[in-house]
Amino acid sequence: MANLHFHYGVMSSSKSAALIINAHNFTKNGTQTEVIKPSFDTRFGKQKIVSRIGLEWDAMTMPNLQTYTPAPDTRVILVDEVQFFSPSDIDKLVHIADNHGRIVMCYGLMTDSNEKIFPASQRLIEVGAKLHRMESNCQINGCMKMATHHLRFDADGKVIHAGDQFALGDSNYKSVCRHHYNELYHNKQKTR
Repeated sequence: MANLHFHYGVMSSSKSAALIINAHNFTKNGTQTEVIKPSFDTRFGKQKIVSRIGLEWDAMTMPNLQTYTPAPDTRVILVDEVQFFSPSDIDKLVHIADNHGRIVMCYGLMTDSNEKIFPASQRLIEVGAKLHRMESNCQINGCMKMATHHLRFDADGKVIHAGDQFALGDSNYKSVCRHHYNELYHNKQKTR
């Protein structure tokens, strides 16, 4: 098994659910596992990861990974919302995977709603993480294509074209296929 993984996909592609299932399975089999998420992600409580389908798991929260050291008996490290960490945090995970023999499995988004790759996600690709694309369908009614992009909307249902990449939650987002992204993002149409 590769020791550094990046499970990525659009919002609602079951990334957190997959992390929780893996945490459960590793733990059930007696494998010491640590679960980490960014400390500013307090949507479901400070030290919880909760999937949209209702699964949850306890997690350590950290603003960054620079001082993180896994417990001596930890074999697997699972990181949620990895896109919100920094490239140097990814380098820390690489060091842990390569020099300490731990399996590191990261879960998160590849790109933001402006088609820009997150710096941490880019770093995972650069350092050769094994990539696992998690698929979901376009959320435009009637479309059955694979969702590849995110659209972000303001309170009036208009597509937002700029702004902070670090917005939590999905109430103002829709995961869409490339066709609907280009149609709505570039033509500035209103659809919600």
